[in-house]
Amino acid sequence: MAWYKQLFVMALTLALGASCVSNKRIIYLQNLEGNVPIADGELITYELPEYRLQFNDILDINVKTAEDMIKEGFGFQDQTAGSGNRAMIGQIAQTGGDIYYMTGFTIDRNGNVRLPLLGDVSVMQMTLEEARLEIESKLREYVKSELFVTVKLGGVRFSTLGEFRRPGKHVVLQDRMTIFEAIAHSGDLTTVAKRDELLIIRQYPDGTRLHRVNLNDRHIVHSPFYFIQPNDQLYAEPMKVREVGSGENASQTLALLISSVTAIALVLNIITR
Repeated sequence: MAWYKQLFVMALTLALGASCVSNKRIIYLQNLEGNVPIADGELITYELPEYRLQFNDILDINVKTAEDMIKEGFGFQDQTAGSGNRAMIGQIAQTGGDIYYMTGFTIDRNGNVRLPLLGDVSVMQMTLEEARLEIESKLREYVKSELFVTVKLGGVRFSTLGEFRRPGKHVVLQDRMTIFEAIAHSGDLTTVAKRDELLIIRQYPDGTRLHRVNLNDRHIVHSPFYFIQPNDQLYAEPMKVREVGSGENASQTLALLISSVTAIALVLNIITR
């Protein structure tokens, strides 16, 4: 029976080792060995390049004349006429849908947005301010009074796949978003996600590129991927421990180990009878 006990101890040790994930692999923003430390409270500067519009971006474009401002004030009114449309838009927003897909202007493959009166307007690779000036310039051909034009992104759209607690397609109505805000919006990463090799699939004018970032490293704040861009896709791969099996926390892992040990003990008991 001695060799059975040795086998049992070895199996238990291997199971414990395989099912454990160290804190070092799941803690964000660490001062990793070999890098210049960044102290807590230290001012971290970063360069935030202006986003340039891409295919499939959705723009929220509003136009007001002097007459509109006198009549309605500075606030923009819902341009979709009818209470039925407004109710539908409200329902979409409440269920987490993409409201600007219904009300905004999508940039097509040729880099154009199709606008009332103006037709196709090329905005590809422009900043939001450049797009606003381009649209306002074209409107001047038809409107002689004062104009007030605003052009915004219809929120930041991104997708999360793999080891996220709430993977899926997300739309957040703000102008910019850090990668940690995107992760938080997806419910954080699971315990077994590879935080040191998060894959970002990013769209560029000439195609798509894949980038890997280390979320454990505090120097990610200096990275050009600290701020995500519209249409980014974030993919978190599982660690090797997922192949062996582990719980989300210590109690779940212990429960799995107890079940495994019980099964092994039953098998050994049958064999030795």
